Amino acid sequence: MKQEKALAILKSGRNVFLTGSAGTGKTYVLNQYIQFLQERNIPVAITASTGIAATHMNGQTIHSWSGMGVKDVLTASVMRNLLEKKYLRKNIDTAKVLIIDEISMLHRKQLDMVDEILQMFRENPTAFGGIQLVLSGDFFQLPPVTKDEETNREKFAFMAKAWVDAQLHVCYLTEQYRQTDDDLNDLLNEIRAGSVSTEKLRILDDAVYNRFKFDPTRLYSHNFDVDRLNDQELQTIAGEPIEYTAKTKGQEPLIELLRKSVLAPDVLYLKEGAQVMFVRNNYDKQVMNGTLGTVVGFTEEEDYPIVKTVNGRTVTAEPEIWDMTDERGKTLASYAQIPLRLAWAITVHKSQGMTLDAAEIDLTKTFEKGQGYVALSRLKSVSGLRLLGYNELALEVDELALKADIRFQQLSKQLDDATDLNVLSEEADRFVRRCGGLTSPADIRKHQRKKEAKRSGKSTYDQTRELYLQGLSIEAIAKEREMTTGTIIGHLVTLKDKGLELDMAKFVGDIRNLDTMQAAYEALQVKNRPEDFYEDGKTVRSKALFDALKGKVSYEQINLFKLVFN
Repeated sequence: MKQEKALAILKSGRNVFLTGSAGTGKTYVLNQYIQFLQERNIPVAITASTGIAATHMNGQTIHSWSGMGVKDVLTASVMRNLLEKKYLRKNIDTAKVLIIDEISMLHRKQLDMVDEILQMFRENPTAFGGIQLVLSGDFFQLPPVTKDEETNREKFAFMAKAWVDAQLHVCYLTEQYRQTDDDLNDLLNEIRAGSVSTEKLRILDDAVYNRFKFDPTRLYSHNFDVDRLNDQELQTIAGEPIEYTAKTKGQEPLIELLRKSVLAPDVLYLKEGAQVMFVRNNYDKQVMNGTLGTVVGFTEEEDYPIVKTVNGRTVTAEPEIWDMTDERGKTLASYAQIPLRLAWAITVHKSQGMTLDAAEIDLTKTFEKGQGYVALSRLKSVSGLRLLGYNELALEVDELALKADIRFQQLSKQLDDATDLNVLSEEADRFVRRCGGLTSPADIRKHQRKKEAKRSGKSTYDQTRELYLQGLSIEAIAKEREMTTGTIIGHLVTLKDKGLELDMAKFVGDIRNLDTMQAAYEALQVKNRPEDFYEDGKTVRSKALFDALKGKVSYEQINLFKLVFN
């Protein structure tokens, strides 16, 4: 299925399982849908099975959002305690759409628990309390981590009762956007099919001889190997490191979740010559989560690192903000840090979701089916791979995941054939209205401007000021901001009082009844008036002038007069 059709099905309001091989753009489609919902002011809960995956979409873990935490079962007392938490009720009652990314790492029991919690809070016995459910992921990726010796049949989310009850529509993306190399793409497809050919094994064996003009990131199975290598390499570079400490705001428990989830470390040490990796997409700077480079210097004023990427571009890495928001987009916690990490080495687990230019991979200690697939699928081509070795487990996938994947492809094709984009568009309009979302283009634009202004921290007066300084007339500013001209005039009066220099000649021609207002105003400016007669001890209040003119002149005209002549 193409991305366009999958996005249209999401917009129709159906429950969806969005899947496909690595590099087909699942996260991209999710972000497009999230943007669609937020533009229309439809509350959406953005969650993921792990903290790392959640930060890719500025969301939170499903464990935190639902209140289930790390519990294994929901007893009656646990449910009573959850019901007493007002913030949970607000979250769950408000949300119209629930997104859970990286569903492969959510345990079957936990999906059933989320279903039970939503039904309880929403007092609705249908699956997930009647909310639109969107699950995304690939069951060939890493499975849930558990303490007990459980089979994947006991762990996989698609084995949950809630999965069946949700009647999910499967959208299996098929177009490849990461791999640019047919050999690597074919190899990954063979791994997914459960049978790797002799020809592809030969390609893997030959990859040990690949050489690069730079040191590639090394992928290991265990944290110990990663931390040891990064520390050793940084110490070999002469000089004292520059330290960057993350800045945080918000609720402490959520800040702690961000600390554990964001790939940029809480304290980052860098030196000129350090090998680094960007850990946040920045389309303006043309860097992605996984772009490699070397620190070649630091800016003079802020000491921000200057990175030369492997493709020869020079980019200044400035602080980025990761945050957790509620269904209305309100920030609950934020984490600001330089979006880099040392990149001589990284774990396979933390590489999930990245696109790497090159990597040296050691799969000799692979301990979980799917690890090899995750590691290899981070790359764009075989030419970017140096494979130090692999064990038998490295190229295996779970048999149950293999059977399920075949079925998912069949269901997706049936859905693709049975749905029409025009019909889906009509369903999307009905879904938006059912959710109480914005439907008119003007309302959507106004809502977007408010969000952008809030995000930038600019007050309503600052926004009017910027448009005035761009040379727009009062009418043009009012139209752009979708406000009345009277409101804009009021803004300009306030801005003038705060020191903004205005070109008064621009406004004189718009004043009607000028002589009448001038006479009335002068008559009111006499001594012995009550103090509250004046706005600032000297400016006559608009109401006083309105009353003196017996209501024959509008407040808009009065404020325009005061703007020019005070």
